[in-house]
Amino acid sequence: MTENYVNIGKIVAAFGLKGELILQHGLGAKTNLKDVKVIFVEQVKGSYLPYFVEKSKAKDETEMFVKVEGIDTKEAARPILHKQVWLTDKDFRQLADSSSPIALLGYTLINEGEPVGIIEEVIEQPHQVLLRVDYKNKEALIPLHQETLDKIDKKKKEVHVTLPDGLLEIYL
Repeated sequence: MTENYVNIGKIVAAFGLKGELILQHGLGAKTNLKDVKVIFVEQVKGSYLPYFVEKSKAKDETEMFVKVEGIDTKEAARPILHKQVWLTDKDFRQLADSSSPIALLGYTLINEGEPVGIIEEVIEQPHQVLLRVDYKNKEALIPLHQETLDKIDKKKKEVHVTLPDGLLEIYL
């Protein structure tokens, strides 16, 4: 069985002299990697290299300090700076704030009762959230805000929306 990975953010800087990293994340809460043994860094697209977590500490709602095995200096951290960080789906589900938009990854987007597609990416912008779905074999970016959101069914893993007329047709 192949493992499902969820992108949680990226390494934005090295911190201190011992190779600690600053991980910018979209988990939606001031958190750390408690109980997470490994993070995956995407060196090249689709290639996830495991890094074993020694310790982590919350910095604020969007960043945390992470110390991983094998990176003990600022110089050693350089190759993974600005790289995307992924967690296994299981670890992600334990960490993500259930009210955070990123928690909608993997949910089915449903427009007026009709399935649109699986939410593959959540893009948070200052005034709206965009959901990337595969709609009829084409990538579609669907805005999610108070006017379009009807309900979120966490048990069924569904996001119910009422989209403006013609929005989905532009992707056909």
